[in-house]
Amino acid sequence: MAELENFDLAHISAVEILTPTFDESLWFFKDLLAMREVDRIGNSVYLRCWDEYENYSIKLTAADTNGVGRTMLRATSPEALARRVAAIEQTGLGKGWRDPEVGIGTYYEFEDPDGHEFGLYYDTTLYQPDDLDRPALKNQASRYPGRGVNARRLDHINYLASDVNATGDFWEQTMKARETEQVELDAGGYAARWFRFAQKSYDVVYSDDWTGERGRFHHLAFATDTREDILKAADFFLEEGVYIEYGPYKHAINQTFFLYVWEPGGNRIEFANAGARLILNPDQPVVNWSEAERAKGQAWGMKTVPTFHTHGTPYVENQEEIDRAALAGKRL
Repeated sequence: MAELENFDLAHISAVEILTPTFDESLWFFKDLLAMREVDRIGNSVYLRCWDEYENYSIKLTAADTNGVGRTMLRATSPEALARRVAAIEQTGLGKGWRDPEVGIGTYYEFEDPDGHEFGLYYDTTLYQPDDLDRPALKNQASRYPGRGVNARRLDHINYLASDVNATGDFWEQTMKARETEQVELDAGGYAARWFRFAQKSYDVVYSDDWTGERGRFHHLAFATDTREDILKAADFFLEEGVYIEYGPYKHAINQTFFLYVWEPGGNRIEFANAGARLILNPDQPVVNWSEAERAKGQAWGMKTVPTFHTHGTPYVENQEEIDRAALAGKRL
């Protein structure tokens, strides 16, 4: 029987991306993805996708290294926020309440068992378009930019974890997310676990970090309207000299059509389209994949690119050598 509290989380609303090449990364998100700059505070720029109702989608922060900072999550109600905060505090992973930030109200800061940072809130201020980005249709958040990749909204985030079991259990038991799919290791435990907050296929993913490091980042995904948008994006990135790591193609797990690139700061960014796929069954069982099944590759047979399992941020020592070796069929 489905529990209503499984829907205490609405969605991922914003993600902080760290970059050691700030100007180049800003060019990627602002010019190539057609995101709009809405604010600058300190060493951070706040950018939003054109159909987000929130004030920002990405907080791009200049840093000594790459990786992910705080991920913001919106609760479905004040009561849902209170329930999840109480559950987090029982784990000892809570850090307390923080002041509002660029349209987002007071939020509760916490971390997962692997050290990734989060903020959870309910109160928010809806984005108000100005004359430059007021849409023709009033049921749209802002004007369709009609340039570059036209990233519509955030879709999901994939973290690397030193312990996929522990982080997955945290999201299932403490955050009341529902697991949709998993890859089980022959030796026991899991290589990866996918979780959803509502009826999307997934919102949060945890993959095994072979380095054993804590708090690293695999990728952030943006949603596109169609598969054709992803094909156009591949051509666009090719012309702009952006490194295309993997795709366009279709995943076997959750069946998402995808394209992965590395933005100039070294962080992996995905462009994803799930078609009409939704999880409507309230008692949907978890789909379990074996190592042998995953070794067959993606939906149409393409093998997973080796760097998909070696490249993460922040970089470990000799990250570039490790990635080059992986592409050559070696492992350092």
